Amino acid sequence: MNPPASSELASQASPSAPSSTLSFRRLWQDEAPLPAHALGGRWVGAAGAALQAPMLAREGAALDAWFVQPNSVQARTLGCVSYATDGHWLYGCASVDEAGIGMQAAAERAYADLFAVLAATPCAHLLRLWNYFAHINRDEGGTERYRQFNAGRQQAFLDARRSAFEGSPAACALGTQGGPLLVSFLAGRLPPTAIENPRQVSAYRYPASYGPRAPTFSRGALADMGGGQAMLFISGTASIVGHASLHLGDVARQTEESLANIALVRDAASAQSHRAAAPEQMHYTVYLRQAADLPLVREVFERHVGHDSPAARGAIYLQADICRAELLVEIEAHGLALPMRGAA
Repeated sequence: MNPPASSELASQASPSAPSSTLSFRRLWQDEAPLPAHALGGRWVGAAGAALQAPMLAREGAALDAWFVQPNSVQARTLGCVSYATDGHWLYGCASVDEAGIGMQAAAERAYADLFAVLAATPCAHLLRLWNYFAHINRDEGGTERYRQFNAGRQQAFLDARRSAFEGSPAACALGTQGGPLLVSFLAGRLPPTAIENPRQVSAYRYPASYGPRAPTFSRGALADMGGGQAMLFISGTASIVGHASLHLGDVARQTEESLANIALVRDAASAQSHRAAAPEQMHYTVYLRQAADLPLVREVFERHVGHDSPAARGAIYLQADICRAELLVEIEAHGLALPMRGAA
């Protein structure tokens, strides 16, 4: 199916004043069906799910669902990307089998088609990206697969005349147990505000010792969700200070350091926007390299957010490889950022 012309979707509303709102729900397998007006989302733990990262801590499957009101949603495909949009918001997923082309070329293709989708709709601005591919730390041809992915991703950003440095979108990149390269993404009509962590070197400024091309993402992004709402997206966050990995071999301290970094991203977003995202109300995905580490990681995490908080009850734990071989845990989060008392 051919994508709609830009004018077809652009006619639905002014880019500067979206009449549609974007919402999120984490749905468990035993809950109600997908809400009406769903853009789509990420299935984990489901039989045959594309994302091959086993669910830990809970039986069954979960869907991280994005949906819009009140407009209808159009499903489309372009190249390797399947997506849905209402003209104000867009959720899509690029899927590329790297066999015969390698990881760098697969990343370039996924992102080239992704940017072609954004160019064909008014949803030109990336809000959040989720990258998954097998054996992220494996060496192939003398180069780690994650570094190959970074090279392909950055090149696609540059080819599309997108910023691969300041202002790049929030993102994560995790290693799965198999399957194709999957790049899921959320986009809208307005650009988000990029957020950095003051105690970390920005990922796109890492020294060359981490690879010839730096990772292309910001530590977080604050996005207008319509209807006066804003959401803070926090990228995959690990035990890194400056640009160095800390607490090698100690999963509990790595978890504490990751949560400390998330807190600093929240603080930086509040300072820039006068909005605050409450840690106990956010939606978290916790990635563990070793399933056996779950009890310890879960205890540290729940102590941080509150053992009976919505964040603790709703968190998803997945087994996945982290982008650095020495890191044992990575945590991502997103949630509403509400105006702070006394803010103008």
